[in-house]
Amino acid sequence: MPIIDFPELKAALVRDGRLMALDVGSKTIGVATSDMTRRLATPLTTLKRTKLASDLAALADLASKHEVKALAVGLPLNMDGSEGPRCQSVRQFVANIANHGPPALAALPIVLQDERLSTAAVTRGMIDDYDMSRAKRAERVDAAAAAWILESALARLARSPT
Repeated sequence: MPIIDFPELKAALVRDGRLMALDVGSKTIGVATSDMTRRLATPLTTLKRTKLASDLAALADLASKHEVKALAVGLPLNMDGSEGPRCQSVRQFVANIANHGPPALAALPIVLQDERLSTAAVTRGMIDDYDMSRAKRAERVDAAAAAWILESALARLARSPT
């Protein structure tokens, strides 16, 4: 399915159903899911990237297991709002989901959510709130960043006109 905007997503979604957010990096993919009513975001897991087909199959399994209705993918815009090479990489990954993903994954609507400072915000919170060591932060930061992206997407979805 192509990338859609938030008003289109709101119109297309059934009343209840989970959203899944992805924080796509070069080495890992952070994954988070919402609750069925799309009010809460929870970090789910961090996948180590391997081959594209394996990555897409793992995401399809998670989407199926959690009955996901749509994806929110973090778009790493530059601070001035422009798109750089990382945005191009994320857009290519989204195109790969649509063109090469398993049917259950490729059929999901996808929205792009600005993720500027998501990892920095999550890391700062882990240090300030939990006094978490660098090793523990590394294990959890990508999934937590995906939850941050999902929280932003859920708020934006709630504000979108129908």
